[in-house]
Amino acid sequence: MERTKETKTQELVRRLKYNKSAIFGLVIVIILILCAILANYIAPNSPTPSPPELFKALKPGFWSEDGLEDMPLGADGLGRCVLSRILYGARVSLTAGFVAVGIAMFLGITFGVMAGYYGGWVDAVIMRIVDIMFAFPALLLAIVIVTVLGQGLDKAMIAIGIVYTPQMARIIRSSVLYIKEMEYIEVQKAIGSSDARIIFRHVLPNSIAPVIVYGTLMLATAILDCAALGFLGLGAQPPTPEWGAMLSKSYSYIVSGAWWAATFPGIAILLSVIGLNLFGDGLRDILDPRLKT
Repeated sequence: MERTKETKTQELVRRLKYNKSAIFGLVIVIILILCAILANYIAPNSPTPSPPELFKALKPGFWSEDGLEDMPLGADGLGRCVLSRILYGARVSLTAGFVAVGIAMFLGITFGVMAGYYGGWVDAVIMRIVDIMFAFPALLLAIVIVTVLGQGLDKAMIAIGIVYTPQMARIIRSSVLYIKEMEYIEVQKAIGSSDARIIFRHVLPNSIAPVIVYGTLMLATAILDCAALGFLGLGAQPPTPEWGAMLSKSYSYIVSGAWWAATFPGIAILLSVIGLNLFGDGLRDILDPRLKT
């Protein structure tokens, strides 16, 4: 009996099942997303109690005999539950990462397709702007943009999205340059199809795979950069429970023995970056046609 031909989705799922690192990364990402969605139900306390319970400030958690029972991971410098703030912070940090990458993908795809498909002076102008942006370190450029736009998590997301746009534009441009030379594109031009139809029906769908892969990898860096801007006081502002801002307000307590206030937010950032990187690497291996057998 002949084996029925696999659909593309079935093939991707089959290849994913054999990539253990990708599965492990996906499990971490799913757990973080569930924590963000269910924070209202699983967080033991409010992330921003009013008024602050200062008598609980820097109290330890479950590992200490005199630890707080209602705060398993201890309390921060203002008596707020570290676990609750990490759970609510997952919502803030993941949203910031997804929005920043979404902005980068929209701008990068737009300019990358224009540069690759039309070529000539359009390509020259766009790529020179991209080269100029590449001349600056990403985080430094994000700090400059946030300084111009103003402090706040929304400004940080816009800044990171702009900073990542050149990378996305180059990736999509390289794919478009290859695809537009294919025979079926020449056929579409010969029968009089408009540029818009060719781009949206043929060029873009066939060049989007590397963008999806790179976007997944970029999520980890975006979350890390959002945390860095929050650490510098340019991202999320108090009392928003964002992981980078939590580190910024708590790292000084490490020397006084209250290591938990900064350690657990740092672990949350570490896990999110590891999970997204593992999943992104696995997704790249799965979608790369050169690795298919």
